[in-house]
Amino acid sequence: MGKQNSQLFEAVKLQIEQLDTSTIADSRLPVLQALIEFIQEKRDAKKIINLNFICTHNSRRSHLSQIWAQTLAFHFGIKGVNCYSGGTEATAVFPTVKEILTTTGFEITNLSVGDNPVYSIKYAPNIHPSIGFSKTYDHSFNPSGNFAAVMTCSHADENCPFITGAEKRIPFTFDDPKAFDGTPSQIKKYEERSLEIATQLYYVFSRIR
Repeated sequence: MGKQNSQLFEAVKLQIEQLDTSTIADSRLPVLQALIEFIQEKRDAKKIINLNFICTHNSRRSHLSQIWAQTLAFHFGIKGVNCYSGGTEATAVFPTVKEILTTTGFEITNLSVGDNPVYSIKYAPNIHPSIGFSKTYDHSFNPSGNFAAVMTCSHADENCPFITGAEKRIPFTFDDPKAFDGTPSQIKKYEERSLEIATQLYYVFSRIR
């Protein structure tokens, strides 16, 4: 296990400390193992670890995965991890994703406004922020090669069988909280999805040596 980093924002750190990996179903572990092996192989070879989290609209699950992966790599002291996200089409970061991350303790700043705002997202005070905006997976902001395509939704996984430049393709799919948009359960379901993603990524990075 990597050395845990105490320099996170306190609220983010407290949330991470409350994650419970015992809630992960045994049937999920082979999927997580594939991601563990990709990261470990790169680390052992002293190579940069590029992870591109991909879903259809790059608006919800892929952003949550990108931010939590970058945060947990930092938390466990796993250096050389660069996390990105993209979609099979571009839309915008869904506002509830920003709301949930802010409530969790991330510091989010608008860098631009419009139909597809750009956000600076920080999990600790003295780090470069992650940049969040909706884009296609092959956008110039993302790596063009030497990355794992981590598929966060079944639609993208099924309908995008080939990701140009990907060294490895890893299914890492989650149910879409969009199904609860406009309902009394919306905030609760986005919180649940964020914590589910965080918990599984905690499991992944906690096993990197």
